[in-house]
Amino acid sequence: MARLLQHPELDWTDDGAPHARQHGDVYFSAQDGLAETRTVFLKGCGLPEAWEGRSQFTVAETGFGTGLNFLAVWQLWRAHRPSSASQLTFISFEAYPLRREDAARALAAWPELRDLVEALTARWLAPVRGVRSIVFPEDGVHLILHLGDIRETLAQSAFKADAWFLDGFSPAKNEDMWHAGLYSDLAVRSAVGARLGTFTVAGAVRRGLSDAGFELSKAEGHGRKRERLEARLAQAPVIAADTFGLRAPPTAAFRVAILGAGIAGAALARALKCRGIEVEVFDPAPGPASGASGNPLALLMPRLDAGDTAEAGLLLGAYLAAREIYRDMPEAEETDVLQLPRNDGERARFEKLLADPPLPLEYLEAVRGGGLLHKRALILRPPRIVARLLQGATCHFGGEPDVDLAQRSVNGRTFDAIILANGMEAAALAPFLPLEARLGQVDFLETPVNAPPSVSASGSYALALGHQRLWGATFAASGADFAPGGTAEARAENLAALERLSPYWVRAAREAGVQSRASLRATTPDRLPLIGAVPDYPAALELFAPMKKGRAVDADAPLVMGVYVASGYGARGFTWAPWAADILAAQLAGSPMPASVPALRAVSPLRFVFRALKRG
Repeated sequence: MARLLQHPELDWTDDGAPHARQHGDVYFSAQDGLAETRTVFLKGCGLPEAWEGRSQFTVAETGFGTGLNFLAVWQLWRAHRPSSASQLTFISFEAYPLRREDAARALAAWPELRDLVEALTARWLAPVRGVRSIVFPEDGVHLILHLGDIRETLAQSAFKADAWFLDGFSPAKNEDMWHAGLYSDLAVRSAVGARLGTFTVAGAVRRGLSDAGFELSKAEGHGRKRERLEARLAQAPVIAADTFGLRAPPTAAFRVAILGAGIAGAALARALKCRGIEVEVFDPAPGPASGASGNPLALLMPRLDAGDTAEAGLLLGAYLAAREIYRDMPEAEETDVLQLPRNDGERARFEKLLADPPLPLEYLEAVRGGGLLHKRALILRPPRIVARLLQGATCHFGGEPDVDLAQRSVNGRTFDAIILANGMEAAALAPFLPLEARLGQVDFLETPVNAPPSVSASGSYALALGHQRLWGATFAASGADFAPGGTAEARAENLAALERLSPYWVRAAREAGVQSRASLRATTPDRLPLIGAVPDYPAALELFAPMKKGRAVDADAPLVMGVYVASGYGARGFTWAPWAADILAAQLAGSPMPASVPALRAVSPLRFVFRALKRG
């Protein structure tokens, strides 16, 4: 299976509608496609009346296509949003994403949607498998796209929809979309009373929905279609045990304390504020970005693996999420990164990677000598980005905060939730968290030469932006005691790497006033972060002990209630932070998760409990 998804091959009808060759069907009629959407899906699901008085509402659909249904819902939400704090989540599943230019061409048929079309197509996503999230904060709208075969992606998703749009191509022409297991998966991901609309009244669809517990009724169709189908889920589906601590808290959080004002805490502050949650940030330092997030420059580029592994998918998804957040900030500069292989083994790995690339050509291409050219990478100004993300949050700097996790209190005040986003300090508050310290040092200088953004990388990296030059970074085991100004040994290591990457800098690096900056980076034994609810490790080990003998345990994981962690990012804090923040913000708000269940389990702190039990 290719790692990149295929764009559909399109023909265009005389009236300007896109027609998919593979399925032999049109996406919509250019004459009345929007009217059909409003009849079949909006009216069919009782919108906007169904979201009246709601603080959150979730619409899910099968088949994103051009995005027309999403735009119709977004337009209706703008006109009938229950309150300025209400949040709409739109979830869609797509295996053949359109090219940006094809979507724009198709949607041009409706000038009344022009501003929404421009906003959507400006954020149009690459055809990369996985879950992608786009937030339009001014309207409280969250778009979550599951890109891949719905037979896999739907079963791996985590949400409860209030309304469903079944809008794949005709069941007779698109059997994969309307497979037999679809309907039970819909029911499991539906809230009690969820409504469903679809254009088809095919017998197999009606039987599938009825068997899954939906009550059906036929309604007058639209245009040439005599009938359409409406359905409602009357009975709550069975809820599986939450062994990994992924479930939202019983009530949504309204006041959250974040410990740590680096990139982890700042990204969380932004994500929580976007969902209308009140945020207070606590950090003992005199100001934000005092640790690793305070380096003068940072690089955001993907780490790509030749194999299509779970870790590779996680890192790629996190990179794309981070780029989505930073790309329009004035503190980020887009650039190409020339990555050269360090040895023959890495050259072979690059060749294998390019044979089945995880990113399209506009992001990645081969260069002479066996290297990679990463296009659309970003050079960041970390302290400024952290400050921007913290805008609007109440911040408390200076003095060690008095934290009581059992009472969910900080400095004597109780919060709905506390998030440990304070690197290695999280392990001091929750000693069972398997965090390890690594010492990272970068070296940098100011030069009289004003250079455009440029990066070279090969194990280490060298950045140029304006008058600044920065290179490094080390990643050595370390205890709590270290010199913030760095060490001569680490400086020598970085200089040796610089001689390979940018030898023409070396003279300046030897003669000019080079500065060094060292900081501790929290990582984990498997190099994946800790994102999620903090477990009660002793209770979890006892509860799940039968697993040591191969027996399954169907029970919710014991947790330290109201306490979450966002740490263990290692040297990729600016990559992991936005993706992690989106996940925790959704969990605390009780909103759909913008990640697959396997991804959430891969970063859950509970994973180390199960590994310990497996090892006996």
